[in-house]
Amino acid sequence: MRYFGQYNSPLGLVTIQCDEIGITGVWFETHTTRPNDLGTEHPDLPLLQQAALQLGEYFVGQRREFTVALSLHGTEFQRQVWQALIAIPFGETRSYQELAEQVGNPKAVRAVGTANGRNPISVFIPCHRVVGKNGHLSGYAGGIERKQALLELEGITHLVK
Repeated sequence: MRYFGQYNSPLGLVTIQCDEIGITGVWFETHTTRPNDLGTEHPDLPLLQQAALQLGEYFVGQRREFTVALSLHGTEFQRQVWQALIAIPFGETRSYQELAEQVGNPKAVRAVGTANGRNPISVFIPCHRVVGKNGHLSGYAGGIERKQALLELEGITHLVK
C-alpha cells in the first residue's frame, strides 16, 4: 500500500509518497517522472510528517543529511546508482563519469545518467548534485531552475548554465 502527502516548499509544492518501509517518492509539481497513481492521501502518517519536517529543515539550512527511511524500488543497477547518489556530500557535485566510476562501471555513463533521471526520491537522493563533465548544469526531471536553486542552497554557485 502506498500513501502520500504534500509539502509546500520554497521551490513549489512537493508530493511525498511512502509505503510501510519508507519514502518511495518525492516529486516537485512539475516533475516529469511523477506517477499518476500516488496511492491514498494520508498526510498525517508519521513517516510523511518526518519527511516533510526534514525537507523544511533542509530548505532553511538546518539539515545537510536526511535520516528518514527510504524504500527503493528499481533495478539492481538503479538502486546501486541511487546509493552512490546518497553518498555525494552536501555542497559537492559529481559528474556522470565520476558516478559511473564509483559504481564500478566507467563505461556506463549513459546508463548512470538514465538511472539518475529515474530517481523517484528527489532531494533525499540528491540527483541534483550530478552535473556534466565540464561543470555544466544538465537535465533535472523537476526542472533545471529547481536543480540550480537546490545547488545554490547548498552553496554551489560556480556551475555553467
